[in-house]
Amino acid sequence: MKKGLIGALSAMAGVAAGIGVAGQTIGKTTKQKQLMSDKHLALFLMMNQWVKVKQEGKNLVSYFEKNGYKKIAIYGMSYAGETLVNELKDSQIELKYGIDKNANHLYADMDIVTLDDDLEEVDAVVVTPIFFFEEIEEQLSQVLNCPIISLEDILYEV
Repeated sequence: MKKGLIGALSAMAGVAAGIGVAGQTIGKTTKQKQLMSDKHLALFLMMNQWVKVKQEGKNLVSYFEKNGYKKIAIYGMSYAGETLVNELKDSQIELKYGIDKNANHLYADMDIVTLDDDLEEVDAVVVTPIFFFEEIEEQLSQVLNCPIISLEDILYEV
C-alpha cells in the first residue's frame, strides 16, 4: 500500500514539475513572440508615416537642412536604413557611414561599421531600429558626441 501511495505521489510530483517547466517555456516563447510583434508593429507604423510624408510631397532632407546636420551616420542598415540612404541620395546631406552590429555581413554604397570601430565625428546619428532606440542611444552616446535622433521622431517633425 505504501509503495502504491509513494508511486502515485511521485507520479503527481513529476506531472506537476513537467507542467511547471512547460509553462515557463511557453511563457518565454509567448513573451518573445509578443516582443517581435510589438517591434514589427512599431516598424509598420513608422513606415506608414513615411508614406504619408511622401504623399504630402515632403522629404527628410528638409529636416536635416533645417537643423544644420550636413554629415550624418545611420544606425541600423536593414530596411529602414536602406530606405533612408535612398531618400538622402543625391542630396546635400553627406552620409558618412552606417553602423550595424552585422556590419561584416552587409553591403552598401557606404562604409558600414560596428560600435567597436573608431567612429568618425558626424553632425548627427539617425537610429532606424526605433523599438530599441533608448538602448541604442545610450550605447552611441558613450562613443559619439552628437545628437542621436530616432527616425520616427524625424518622420513626425517633417
